Amino acid sequence: MDNVKWQPPIDKLAPVVKEAQAKLGAIDRAVVAERSGATIDPAGDLRIEFLRREYVIDQAEWTVKRADDGVAPPSLMQSLLLTYLYTADGTPSLDRWIGFRELPNGLFYAQAFQSYTGAVLIHELAGEVARFELASEKLQGVALFIGNAGYAFQVLPCLKLAVVMWAGDDEFPAQAQVLFQESAPHYLITDGLAIIGSLLIGQIVKAAKS
Repeated sequence: MDNVKWQPPIDKLAPVVKEAQAKLGAIDRAVVAERSGATIDPAGDLRIEFLRREYVIDQAEWTVKRADDGVAPPSLMQSLLLTYLYTADGTPSLDRWIGFRELPNGLFYAQAFQSYTGAVLIHELAGEVARFELASEKLQGVALFIGNAGYAFQVLPCLKLAVVMWAGDDEFPAQAQVLFQESAPHYLITDGLAIIGSLLIGQIVKAAKS
């Protein structure tokens, strides 16, 4: 064991990031910006807001950095942003909300998705609608007339997610669900949408506890 040298951990998402960068390198950045809702700054780089934080994407290498401190985010965030940029096809955003099971190939994974999104929100907030409302307003969610409380969140320029909560009673426990715009598959694959749903729930829980 003494002869074993330490090696850095393998970044399993690095190939995903590289593939996305290669795909984006074949598309004119003006087309990418138009389809995705990103903006082009004076330096020619793309700027995009993701979960209320701005990122800068280098127009030559397609590398991702946070706009506020210039630090590269984790590979997970890079892969989501870059995949969004090359998947986006400019389809108009439609505020008709659908469940995870209605996404492409979503039916099989719907139960698992619910277990780490809606179920987590109910557990962490003890099913309290008022705490959910306060947290959602902190995150600049827009109120919806769905459930006992529902909010839409602009997670990417052309992509909104909604989170809805139903209060419990003597017969039924409290429930919560993440919903997606009907146009969501035109901007991210289902796996990516699942990850963003989980990240959004994490932000709501954090806001409720802060």
